[in-house]
Amino acid sequence: MPPLTHNEFVPALGFRFLTRLYDPLMRWTMREQTFKEALLKQAAIAAGQRVLDLGCGTGTLTLLVKQRAPGTEVYGVDIDPTALEIARRKFERMGVELQLDQARTSLLPYADATFDRVISSLVFHHLRPEEKRQTACEILRVLRPGGELHVADWGRPQNVLLRAAFLTVQALDGFATTDENVRGALPNAFTAAGFADVSATQQFATAFGTVELLRARRAE
Repeated sequence: MPPLTHNEFVPALGFRFLTRLYDPLMRWTMREQTFKEALLKQAAIAAGQRVLDLGCGTGTLTLLVKQRAPGTEVYGVDIDPTALEIARRKFERMGVELQLDQARTSLLPYADATFDRVISSLVFHHLRPEEKRQTACEILRVLRPGGELHVADWGRPQNVLLRAAFLTVQALDGFATTDENVRGALPNAFTAAGFADVSATQQFATAFGTVELLRARRAE
């Protein structure tokens, strides 16, 4: 796909020049290893499954899937070419070959019923409300019957201090895109798309707010 302008998507940390700081910031402030390990444990990915990391960014979670479940076929998709280039270099250093595709989450370049699992970390709060719903519908389309969606993203803050901390994220990424997250309304997008068994499962307090794990299933 042709290169996209800054105005067509929200880069990691809100500004393109900050993208290269994303990995160290996540390590230092976000309990990244903790909540991503919990997300993968929840997803219960098994050998032989095909997995999509939706909005894979710099590829940390994509790589973690392959390391934890080496018998899987793992794809990463993201709209940001800068983040994807960082991911490619990361994979090269690790000697790992994984497919990375540039595309919108609301227009995925995959056939119907392609994946057993779709996982996503800190992506949905970058999307406008209508994009959240379009993306949820696209995920449902590319999941196989019985396939599962597992999401880690910002949720309703656990207390007033975490709500205040989340204002930093909203200032960077936009109030319109993060409003549903902070109200705890993100699961509604999955229910509206037709997912079954939509639920919030865990919460993690971080330096910038509350990260929440969600799960949903495509009916058989």
